[in-house]
Amino acid sequence: MNNMVDSNDKQSIVNYQLSINIIPAIDLIDGKCVRLTKGDYSQKKQYDASPLDMAMRYQDIGIRRLHLVDLDGAKSSCPRNLHVLEEIATRTSLDIEWGGGIKSDTALRDAFNAGAHHLIIGSVAVSQPELFARWLEQYGGERLILGADVHEGRVAINGWMEQSEQSIESLIDHFRPYGLREVICTDIAKDGMLQGPSFDLYARLQATYPDLDIIVSGGISAMSDIHRLDEMHLRHVIVGKAIYEGRITLEEIKSC
Repeated sequence: MNNMVDSNDKQSIVNYQLSINIIPAIDLIDGKCVRLTKGDYSQKKQYDASPLDMAMRYQDIGIRRLHLVDLDGAKSSCPRNLHVLEEIATRTSLDIEWGGGIKSDTALRDAFNAGAHHLIIGSVAVSQPELFARWLEQYGGERLILGADVHEGRVAINGWMEQSEQSIESLIDHFRPYGLREVICTDIAKDGMLQGPSFDLYARLQATYPDLDIIVSGGISAMSDIHRLDEMHLRHVIVGKAIYEGRITLEEIKSC
C-alpha cells in the first residue's frame, strides 16, 4: 500500500477550511502562562511568553475567542488574576471566556467588570446548583458556560482536586431548563497529554444534545485531531499545550 501523499493532496489539506471554531487557551498561575498535566498542579510547566503577548498573537492571526483560566482562582475559590483579564480585555478586541474561582455574586461581577464576555462556571454548578440556575436566568446562557471537567465518568470540582458523584449528562440535564447553551467538557485524563481528545465522548454528547454547543477541551495534539472533530460536526475546540509545544503552529491556525 502506498502511504505517500502527493503535492496536490498536501495542498488540499492546507487549503481545507474548517467549520469548527478554534479557541486558544491561556492558563494562568501568578500572572504567567502555564500548562498542567492531567490537572496536576505539581506537574506545571511555565512558558516565557506573557499572557498579553500570546493574546495579541492570536488576535493578529484572526482568532476571535480566547479561553482564559485562572488556575490560582480555581484552587483558592476566588479569582486571583483579574489584572491579566483586564489587561487583555483592554488591549485586544478578543471575546474572552474566563474561568477559575467564580463562586460568588461578587466574583462573578468582578470578572465581568474586568472584561470577560463569558464566564465558565464549574464547581458552583455541582455544589450550589440553585446559585448557577439563578445566574443562568439572570445573565443568560449566552454569557454563562457550564464547565464540566470529567474524570472516570464523574465531574471533578475545585480545580480538579475533588471528584463528585455526578455525571456530565446529569449536570447538563439539570441546567437545560434554565437556558444553558454552551458546555465546556474537559476529559482530565487527556488534558495536557498531547495524545488526542476523547472523540467518542464528544461525539456522544453532541449527538445527545444537538441544541447545545459542546466545546471540546483536553488532549489536542495536532491539526489532524481538529480536522477529525470538524468532520464529526463538533463546533468548538479549545487548544492549549499543542500550541505552546509547537505541535500546532499559528500559521496552521491562520490558514484555516
